[in-house]
Amino acid sequence: MSISTNPVAVIGELNVDLIATGLITPPVLGQEILATDFQMTLGSASAIFSCGVAKLGHDVTFLSRVGRDNFGKFCLDALREAGVSTANVVEDEGLKTGITISLSTSNDRALVTFLGAISHLGIKHVPLAALEGHSHLHLTSYFLQDSLRSSFPQIMGEAKRRGLTTSFDPNADPTSEWKEGIWDVLGQTDVLFLNESEALQLTRRDEVSDALKLLGNTIRCVVIKLGPRGAVAIRDKEVMFISGFKIETVDTTGAGDSFAAGFIHGFLEGQNLRTCLKFGNACGALSTLKAGGTANQPTLQQLNDFMKTHHDNE
Repeated sequence: MSISTNPVAVIGELNVDLIATGLITPPVLGQEILATDFQMTLGSASAIFSCGVAKLGHDVTFLSRVGRDNFGKFCLDALREAGVSTANVVEDEGLKTGITISLSTSNDRALVTFLGAISHLGIKHVPLAALEGHSHLHLTSYFLQDSLRSSFPQIMGEAKRRGLTTSFDPNADPTSEWKEGIWDVLGQTDVLFLNESEALQLTRRDEVSDALKLLGNTIRCVVIKLGPRGAVAIRDKEVMFISGFKIETVDTTGAGDSFAAGFIHGFLEGQNLRTCLKFGNACGALSTLKAGGTANQPTLQQLNDFMKTHHDNE
């Protein structure tokens, strides 16, 4: 049962992940390689974040669109099992639910995505009145959501008008162009999440420190995820780096979204920047111990236990 006084709304994409793990080498066209395991799990950055923050004790409302098919049913069942409300997810008989094929080595992964219903979610499918009563809004996968992308500033503005704080994790731009329109979203973002390459591409800078400084002049809190090395952030001009936890990784799928869930939990609970980063690093690390983005996301008790028994290298 949720005990949080900080309910979270998430508007975004839904898909299943088909995950092959244990690859010795990355896939190469024209060649066959073997995996040691395979499974189907709930995918999408938005859904993985939603499950992660719900498991940490927050009421979560998810707004999205899926096909009325077996994959869509799988997504909805998984969200409900994690305690996420799906009352505002539209099921469409004319669409196919999205799919991501993930081919994972111990260090990284290759992804192939069929967007399906993801690219057909538009502002008309998102009842913004549903934001009422929530404390926070999280948006992600900016470049995949073709029909919704132009409405991101409107959605963020409506959330701010209703008193919500906001977070945004754009994820990678497949075109690597990072067009100027994204800055209209950044201007209404309280917490921005990027990985290292995304931060450098977005800002056209060569060093993470320069990217962080530039973004910190516009956004209250910016977090740059550095994978197993940890994360660096700036919040109200305070800059801090926290190194990652040493663990034996099985699959990195969704680790960044689990990181964001941990960080936002700390943010909503009023924790300082160091604690928010530690929560993020811990949630991200724990999520990599099993295949799939949600299989090993911690409850609040499990997060606290992990923090007591494991130490970063700060």
